[in-house]
Order: sequence, then C-alpha cells, then structure tokens
Amino acid sequence: MSTLPVVKKADTQNRQRDNDWRLFLRLLPYARRNRRMLGLSMVLLVPIAVANAIQPLLIGQVISLIRQETTTHEFLKNLPLLQGLGVLQFLLLGTVIVRLLLTGFQGYLVQKIGQQITAEIRQDLFHHVTSLAVRFFDRTPIGKLITRLTSDVEVLGDVFATGAIGIISDLFSMVVILGFMFSVQWQMAVLLLLILVPVSATIIYLQKQYRQATYKAREELSILNSQLQENIVGINIVQLFRREKFNAELFRKTNKRYIRQVDTTIFYESAVSATLEWVALVAVAGVLWIGGDLLLKQSLTFSILSTFIFYAQRLFQPLQQFAEKFTVIQAGFTAIERVTNILDEPIEISDRANPRFSIFDSQFGYIDEIVANMESDNHNVQQKLGEIRFENVWFAYKEDDYVIKNLHFVINPGEKIALVGPTGAGKSTIIRLLCRLYEPTQGRILVDGVDIREVPQAELRRYMAVILQDGFLFAGDVKSNITLGDGYTIEEVKQAAEKTNVASFIEQLPQSYDTQLRERGTNISSGQKQLLAFARAAIRNPEILVLDEATASLDVGTEALVQESLEQLLAQRTAIIIAHRLSTIRNVDRIFVLKYGELIEQGSHEELLQQQGLYSTLHNLQMLGT
Repeated sequence: MSTLPVVKKADTQNRQRDNDWRLFLRLLPYARRNRRMLGLSMVLLVPIAVANAIQPLLIGQVISLIRQETTTHEFLKNLPLLQGLGVLQFLLLGTVIVRLLLTGFQGYLVQKIGQQITAEIRQDLFHHVTSLAVRFFDRTPIGKLITRLTSDVEVLGDVFATGAIGIISDLFSMVVILGFMFSVQWQMAVLLLLILVPVSATIIYLQKQYRQATYKAREELSILNSQLQENIVGINIVQLFRREKFNAELFRKTNKRYIRQVDTTIFYESAVSATLEWVALVAVAGVLWIGGDLLLKQSLTFSILSTFIFYAQRLFQPLQQFAEKFTVIQAGFTAIERVTNILDEPIEISDRANPRFSIFDSQFGYIDEIVANMESDNHNVQQKLGEIRFENVWFAYKEDDYVIKNLHFVINPGEKIALVGPTGAGKSTIIRLLCRLYEPTQGRILVDGVDIREVPQAELRRYMAVILQDGFLFAGDVKSNITLGDGYTIEEVKQAAEKTNVASFIEQLPQSYDTQLRERGTNISSGQKQLLAFARAAIRNPEILVLDEATASLDVGTEALVQESLEQLLAQRTAIIIAHRLSTIRNVDRIFVLKYGELIEQGSHEELLQQQGLYSTLHNLQMLGT
C-alpha cells in the first residue's frame, strides 16, 4: 500500500517525459524543411566551441612562457620571449575573430530558422482552424484562439532557434571544455565535474516548476484576451448599459491572476540564474583552494592553475546559458502543447477522399451533371434542379438534447418555402445543416438526389447562396467583398449589382467599387451592408437561395427597391425563406411551421389560416401587434 503513491508519481514523470518527447517530435517535420540551414548552423558549433576552449590554454601558455615554467610548449621554448608572446597573441586574436564572426553568422541562421518555423506553424494552424466545424467555435472563446495563433506560435520558433540549437551548442561547448580540462589536469577536472551533478539536479527541478507556472500563466493570458475581445466586440452594449466599471473590475481580477502567475515564472527563472551565479563562484573558490594547495606542494604550476580558473568560469557560462535556454524550451513545450491541442482537434466535417458526385463546373459554378438523375428509360431527360430532401433528420448541439427531431420533407425544384415558428424552433439549424456547417446526428439530406456528404463542401456551397440578417463584410474594397476571392471580372460585379438594384448605392461611394471598407464594414450602414450581400449572392447565380431575415436591416424605401430585384433573383430558383414577419411570406408556395424541432404544419398561407393551428395563432398575434 505504501509504495502505490511512489509508483504513481514515477508513472506520471515517465508520462511527462514521453509527452515532452512527443511534443518535440511534432516540430521535427518543420525542422526538416529547413535542414540545410539547420545542418550548417550545427556544423558551425564545432569551430566556435574549439575556439572558446583553446583561449584559456593560450592564456595559460602566456603565463607559463613568462614564468619559464616546465608546462611551456616545446615550440614556444625554442623561441625568444617576445616572439613567443607575439605568436600566442596572434593565435588568441585568431580565436576571438573566429568566435565573433562564426557566432554572429550562426546566430543569424538560427534566428532565420526560428522565424521560418514560426511562419509555417502559424500557416498550418490558421488553415486547420478555418477548416474546423462551427461546433468547435461554439465552445471555444475567440480570445483563446487569438492567443494560440499569435503569442503561443511566436514562442515555438524560439524552441528551435534559441532553445534546442542553443542547448546543443552549450552542451557541446561544455563537453569540449571538459575534454581540454582532462587533458591538462584530470584531478581538477574531476572536481569541477562533481560540482555539475547537484547543480544539474537543482536546475531540472526548478525548470519543472517553471514549466507548470508557465502553463498556468498562458491559460490566464487566454482568458484575459477573451475578455478583451468580448468587450471590444460588444462595446455598444457595454456603453449602452453602463457596464464599463463592472467589466473593468472583472478585467482587473483576471489581470491580477495573470500577473500572479507571471510573477511565479519570474521567481523560478530568477532562482535558476541566482543558483548558477553562486555555483560558479563556489567552483572558482574550489579551484583556488585545491589548486593553491597543489601549487604549494609543487604538484601544480601557476599557469595550469590560471588555466583552470578560466575554465571554471567558462564551464559554468554555457551551463548558465543552458539553463536560460532550457527555460525557453519549457515555455516552448507549454506553447507546443497548447498549439497541438488545436492541431489535434478533429475536423468533423470533411470531404470524402473520392467524392462520388461532381455537381458543379469548378470554373463557372453552374450545374455540370447529376449522375443519379441523368438517365430515365435510357433517354436523357431535362431535369429541373434544386430539389432538397430531408430524410428522418435528427440533430443535437449537445448530446441527446435534440433541436431537430425526425424531420422529413421534400422541397421541389423552383419551389419557394418559408420556415416559421417561435424562437428555438430550429429554423436556423435547418439552414446550417443544409449548408453542411453541421452534420446530422441521424438521417440524411439530399440535394437533387445526392447525399450532401458525397459532395465536396466547396461545390455544395457554390450551389447555394445564403443571405443572413447581418451581412458580414471583410476589410477591403467593395469589389472584393462581392467576389470574395473568386475570379469574377469587374463587369460581372457591376452586372450583379445592377440586377439587385444596388449599383446606384455603390456608385455614390467615394471610389465606387474601389471604396475601402473597414473591418466589419463599420464605415457604411447596416442596410448598405445587406445590399452588398444581395449582390454577393446574385453574382454566383445559385440554384438554391436561402434568405434568413435578409431584409430586416433595410428601411421601407430600400426594402421596396430590393424586393423588386429579389423577385428576379428568386425566379426559377429553389428558395428557403426564414421570416419573423409573416406578412412578407404570403406569396410563397408552401410554409413550414416548426415547433421544438418538429414540422407540425405545412401548406400555403390561406390553408394554414384555415387550419386554425400554430401558424394561425402567430399570424393573429402579429396582426394585433400592428
């Protein structure tokens, strides 16, 4: 019974070491891409370490030559004093030049490798994050993602640049110095080597504590960034409801926790530096004590004692640098762990390796072929496109908490359907499932007889256009916010704007289609943003059009203008319209009435009023409200 905790602790430490090694291996593919520069930087460590280790020997030879000791090299004994000193000065200057030049060049290569690795990891992380399902963003604060894409990734470059390569450099330098020390006087070398053992154990302990403190500090930084992002995005609500002081107090508490964790990391980092400073002094004192005794017994020359004093200082310099870089490594492991947690996040919605169906021509975005519906009785039949079929679809955002329940319906090609129902009925969820932002928990969704899981996502989303209530705009010009990176010409952009009656609005802007829009389009009105969303949909000529309260942000005059273009946009297309104002959907072909994720009524406006059901109740309530 008493040994159980010890076993658990050992197992935990082994798992930690395995985990650290696994995390480090995640960076190796990025290092291989820069293996030439990495190899050159490693080769340069040899002359740098040798030049560093030779300098104490040369200084010792200077002292030995001046004092005419027996340890003077035979080559120098045969030279006049001044000439011998000149040779040693020349060699010493050569080692200094080699160290300065090669260290500078090697440092440049290392930093370049680090920045390249940082850029590649950031690119891969961004691509992975933008490929994740919407479900991931529902549960992950944006501020945490920003922290991992910026500060955490920035630390990763240092793991190789300042950390791993630097540690190899310091270890190699220490090995070379120890080799020279043993070749000069093994007893003194053993003394310094024995001092390294407890020092290394102390440093390893302190570094583990630093690692834990760093992880907690970065978690607090993520929370801090999340609060900052939330307050900036919601600044209107913050100011309208006078939450400035309340939110400032919340931010102050989070900031205080973050500073407390940062102080802990500073404590352990300072403890490492202070420990090594004291040990270096102890090492020099030990060399002087034992060396002085050997010198009095004439078992050691003054030049060798001087050499070992310099070696004692130089041996602990790499160790101190090693500890500092090991601190970078520990911080890097924390960052790697946090970044790989994102990279290991599974992509829930992905394209199949070999899609069975190709719905679109990749260049123009129009229907190319529907394999399942191309033949009927061995004759080619002209098919109408845009059929939507939900077959026994169930869906839950949380396990067993279904917001869509056994939904089964068919929307015929070219049919106009309206989705109505109280808040939480599942209207927006149906659209998200149709666009494959989420996967059904059970059942399947077909478009023109093809399961949407068999179609590449890019093709599926080119096949339909969605206009949301809040038209999101990117920073950039008007043209790019309509094309969204697709290769449409300016003539096509203008044609789409004219079709949706928004050309006049765009031409009134300062630089027309080249007018620069700020982030989220804050320099134009909500109605104008919505107009651009209509042009964005029109240019893609979709077979299916989805309108989610698309005209809610428009004033009466603008809505009347858009309504005319909307009729043209809806012609010959399948359309799904979500509207809270029931007066706007009287002319649709059918109305689906939803409640708690179930389809409880369907029919035309008049038919549903005659049924005296939920739709009739909602309609009467709205009529009373007017």
